[in-house]
Order: sequence, then C-alpha cells, then structure tokens
Amino acid sequence: MTDAVSAPDAEGRPRRATRRFPRVTRDTARPEGGGRAAPGDAPAPARQWPILVVLSAVALGLLLTALDVFRLGTILIGVALLGGAAMRWALPDVGMLAVRSRFTDMVTYGVLGLAIVLLALMAQPRPWLEIPFLDDTLHFTVRT
Repeated sequence: MTDAVSAPDAEGRPRRATRRFPRVTRDTARPEGGGRAAPGDAPAPARQWPILVVLSAVALGLLLTALDVFRLGTILIGVALLGGAAMRWALPDVGMLAVRSRFTDMVTYGVLGLAIVLLALMAQPRPWLEIPFLDDTLHFTVRT
C-alpha cells in the first residue's frame, strides 16, 4: 500500500499526507475565486471591479448618512454587502472580494448585509418595518 501524497512542497517534491497540522506554516492557499476579475493586461482598477463596486456603494451610503439621509444611506450599505454576496456566488473570479472560502464569504456578506438593512428599516423615529414580537420582548426586559 502506498502512502497518501499531498500537494508538492516549496521545492516541488510531493510530501506524505498527515492529519497533523504542520509546526511551521510555509504558505497559504489563495481563496477560491480569488483570481483576477479581468485579464492581466487590463488596468489595475478594472481587474478588481467587484470590490470597487461594493466599496463605491458603501462610500455613497456613508456619504448619504453623513448628509443626514440616515435610513437610505444605511440601506445602501446593506444592499452593497448583499450585492457582494451575490457576486461572490455568481462570478467565478472576484479578485480581492474573495477573502475566505466562497461559502464563508457569501454567508458573512449576506448576514451582515441583511442585518444592516433590517436595522435600518426598524430605526426610530417612524420605522418602515415593525416586528410585533420585538416590542413585547422589549416590554418584558427593559421597560419598567
């Protein structure tokens, strides 16, 4: 029976696979989908267009929030994160938008984006979304 062989090491020799973690980390794997989003001969901003779209939308949301359009600004920030999750799901290469594995990125961007949108919709005064059981929960925990 032959030993299981892992990917080649830094010198190109296959190494014996083991279940133990190495004592010294020599290299890290690039996240799935972490390649360039445009060909290498494209200008630098074009190669990273997915993260630039998300960051531009977040910057616009922060500007709106600073200009006292709080609800729309924070909704835009949440929608930008949801858009990042959608791009991470749909596109094979997203450049620097890929930070971790595809699943982890999608869940992280999606949960944070959804939470920001829901909190923006429930913000006082005059919330656009009211969830009745939250008012009852608050009544029993905070109010006297």
